[in-house]
Amino acid sequence: MSAYKKNSLSLTGAVSLGTGVMIGAGIFALLGQVAEMSGILFPLIFLLGAIIAGFSAYSYIKMSNAFPSAGGIAMYLKKAYGKSTFTAFAALLMAFSMVINESLVARTFGTYTMQLFNVSQNSMWVPVAGVLLIIGAFLVNISGNDFIQKSSFVMAFVKIGGIGFFAIAALWAVGFNMNDAVPEAVPDKSAIDYLGALALAILAYKGFTTITNSGEEIKKPHTNVSRAIIISLLICTVIYLLVALAVSSNLSIDEIIQARDYSLAEAARPALGKYGLWFTVGIAIIATVSGIIASIFAVSRMTAMLTNMKLIPHAHFGMPGSIQKHMLVYIAVIAIVLTILFDLSRIASLGAIFYLVMDIGIHWGVLTKLQKEIKPNRFIVIAAILLDVLVLSAFLWLKATSDITIVIIAIILMGLIYGGEKWFLHNRRTHQNA
Repeated sequence: MSAYKKNSLSLTGAVSLGTGVMIGAGIFALLGQVAEMSGILFPLIFLLGAIIAGFSAYSYIKMSNAFPSAGGIAMYLKKAYGKSTFTAFAALLMAFSMVINESLVARTFGTYTMQLFNVSQNSMWVPVAGVLLIIGAFLVNISGNDFIQKSSFVMAFVKIGGIGFFAIAALWAVGFNMNDAVPEAVPDKSAIDYLGALALAILAYKGFTTITNSGEEIKKPHTNVSRAIIISLLICTVIYLLVALAVSSNLSIDEIIQARDYSLAEAARPALGKYGLWFTVGIAIIATVSGIIASIFAVSRMTAMLTNMKLIPHAHFGMPGSIQKHMLVYIAVIAIVLTILFDLSRIASLGAIFYLVMDIGIHWGVLTKLQKEIKPNRFIVIAAILLDVLVLSAFLWLKATSDITIVIIAIILMGLIYGGEKWFLHNRRTHQNA
């Protein structure tokens, strides 16, 4: 882990990392929250989320084809905005969004694991289990790329197959009758509710961006990074739709909302009995473990790149080893704190806000700064920006009326990140010119 190792990740390994992050939290943690906001139409919301993610992925694909890098998004932002405050700000938003995702995955791991012991989701054992998962993922990450790639591939294969089996079995239990999944009338929801649900659905797909952070390590990066992104999105879209239909066919919307943090496990009870519950929880454990391993793997490289680019401060605190290893420690500590302090809903909300703000910055850079270098389709990029702005605005409005605290926290944190970076970069330039 002390240095980037070119050609250490295959196309299969990159897809495993991407699907590992997405499926690790996307379907297990967010399905219930999306259903609560959008009602019985939540399977459609996941499909629309995939379409919006597809528009968003276009910019990343164009950038990765032109500038494959171990720094991924950090390098893309530098190409667009130079070594500016906004580059550091947006890159840190992405990094924090990924760390937030790790705490989301950790909380999900704890919630599902406690179902085996019939322990309440409000029990202290949920964050305790999540913290133990983060520590375990940290230990796996210091073992090196080869082990991570092999373990990610095995766990990705098991969880995709397992989740697919759950979905087919749950649909088979109701005779593949999807009448319950098709609403007789449009739910009493506003456009703001649906757009807010879309923000969380988009968060369920954002794991594809982690692939870009290993661009320099993937074999044939100019083509395989984009292929890995497309394949990961397609796999997750199919999985999410199958699971959403299976859950909505076995549980009423009220039952899904009541068990929103462990809705797949709850859907397994009527469909498959107690053994189905154990199976589903087992798959959830595998999915969350691989998800957090993949996320820590990606964000450590991104933050190490930011440090090497002199865009963020770094302190060794007496620790031996490389900057990358230090970043693993910092990332694990922050994720542990978030896991202890916040519940799933607030963690997901914070992650969605940070990600969408950063995503808009990426598209704007592609549209206004890199037009000549990568020759993007302006229509697709403009559509991605407008969709992000629409969804983010609706989500902020929805949260402002239901949980203003998390909106205030998000604004304060973004202000601190931007102000801190502006101060750091100003001081650094002053010292260089002295």
